[in-house]
Amino acid sequence: MDDELTGKILISMPGIGDARFTRSVILVCANSETYSMGLVLNKPMDDLTLPQLLKQLDIPLDIKLPDDYVLSGGPVGQDRGFVVHSSDFHSEGATMDISDDLCLTATHDVLCALATEDAPQQSILALGYSGWGPGQLEAEIASNAWIIGEASSDLVYGAQHSRKWLRALEDLGIDAAFLHSGGGSA
Repeated sequence: MDDELTGKILISMPGIGDARFTRSVILVCANSETYSMGLVLNKPMDDLTLPQLLKQLDIPLDIKLPDDYVLSGGPVGQDRGFVVHSSDFHSEGATMDISDDLCLTATHDVLCALATEDAPQQSILALGYSGWGPGQLEAEIASNAWIIGEASSDLVYGAQHSRKWLRALEDLGIDAAFLHSGGGSA
């Protein structure tokens, strides 16, 4: 299996069958024969912003941060933080390239960098992730639970979380009104 899903987005279909992923847009951060991992891009934690989280972690703020919401990245490891960011930040041995312009870092140093002038130009922070075992994601795609799309900057970093699912479909030329939960295959 090649790594063709890494850096793509998954757009949930209406009949996904798992309420945790209803109307979700997920960035696939890693995909291999043994596992797949992604972050939900459109489920903000209503009670937690980035400045609040950094304050809770006793990370001093050297700059004024916008009140961007921390995302709920998925149901697995919800006590772990993941930062998707532009390629202008790199932590040796910790930053993983997702694509040419998207990276993932899950260490304390990226959190510290977010609070300084050395912050990546673009970033989102998520607690938790979405994970799949061997072949599980591919089986879900084959059963029409997900549509695969391109990860635009607006979908990854944009703040209009409630619109991301519709926007992801629109980017593919799909009108959500025509989707139904009873998928099929050709």
